[in-house]
Amino acid sequence: MRFLLDDEQREFTRSLDGMLTAADTPGAVRAWAAGDTTPGRELWTRLAEAGVFALAVPERHDGLGPLPVETTVAFTELGRHAVPGPLVETVAAAALLDRLGDTGATALLPRIATGKAVVSLCVPALGGPYALDADAADAVLLVEGDTVRLAEAAGPVQPSADPARRLARPLGGTVLAKGPAVTAATAHAAEVAALATAAQCLGLGRALLDRTVEYVGQRRQFGVAIGSFQAVKHRLADTLIALEFARPLLHSAALALAEGADHHSAEIAAAKVTAGEAAYAAARTALQLHGAVGYTEELDLALWIRKARPLRDAWGTPAACRARVLAS
Repeated sequence: MRFLLDDEQREFTRSLDGMLTAADTPGAVRAWAAGDTTPGRELWTRLAEAGVFALAVPERHDGLGPLPVETTVAFTELGRHAVPGPLVETVAAAALLDRLGDTGATALLPRIATGKAVVSLCVPALGGPYALDADAADAVLLVEGDTVRLAEAAGPVQPSADPARRLARPLGGTVLAKGPAVTAATAHAAEVAALATAAQCLGLGRALLDRTVEYVGQRRQFGVAIGSFQAVKHRLADTLIALEFARPLLHSAALALAEGADHHSAEIAAAKVTAGEAAYAAARTALQLHGAVGYTEELDLALWIRKARPLRDAWGTPAACRARVLAS
C-alpha cells in the first residue's frame, strides 16, 4: 500500500525545509551542545510560528491538533536538519497533559503551542532516569509509576553520545497528578514520543544518505568517482531501500493513531524500530564511505552521525519495539 501526502502536507514540508535550510542549524546544534541555547531557542520560535508545536496541542488549548500525520511530516524535517532541543519530549508532554486534564500544569499547553514553553519529559521506566535538555527547558515533567511531578531542579549534565542531547536527572518536584489516569496518559504520551522519534530517524537517515551520495560523486580514486564502484552502489542502494521501507510504516502508524485504531501501538513500534535501524545503518554507511574525514568534529556530517544511535534507542529500543510487535 502506498501512503501519499496531500498537497497541503507537501507544501508544509517544503516550507519547513526551506526555512531550516536557510537557518544555520549546524551552528545552533554546536551552540546547544556547548550550553548556549540562544540560537536554538530562536529557531524554536520560528518553528512555533510555522505551527509545528501547535500540531500536538488540541484546539481547546489554542492548538491545531492533535494531528499525528502532520506531526510526523514536521518531525521528519526536524530530523533531516538535526534541529536541537527536546522537540519530541515537548509534544509528548503536550499529549500527557491533555490526557490528564486540569493538573495545575495545563497552562503549559497554550505556551507549548506558541513556542513559549520548552518542556522535557522523563519517564524512567521507559528510558532511564535522565531528562533530555532539563537544563534548558522551561518545565520538566517526571513520571514515576502512577505519579507525575513538575520537577523543581535538575542535576548536572551527563556525557552523551550526542553532545547536543544534554541529559540530566530531574530532582524533587510538585505532584501534579496520581493514579490510573497517569498510567494511561503516560502510555499515550510514550506512543506520541515514539512516533515523533521515528519520524526524526527517517529524516536523519535521508540527510545522511543524501550527503553521502553527494560525497561519493565527488571523491575520486583511481581516476574515477568512488560512487561508480559497484560495492559503493550496493551499499547506498541497501540504505535507500531500508529508509523507503520505513516511510509507509511511519505514515500508517500516524494514521492509525489519528483514527484511534486498536492496533496503533504495534504499528508505532514497527515504525520506530524500522526507522531507527534504517537511520543507524545510514550513519554507518556515511561513516564508512566518507572514510577518515567522517570522524572529524569539524565536518557537519558528524552532527548527524552522532544522533543516529541515541534516536534509535530513545522512546523504545529496537528490542522493546520488536517485543511489542510480537505481542500484538
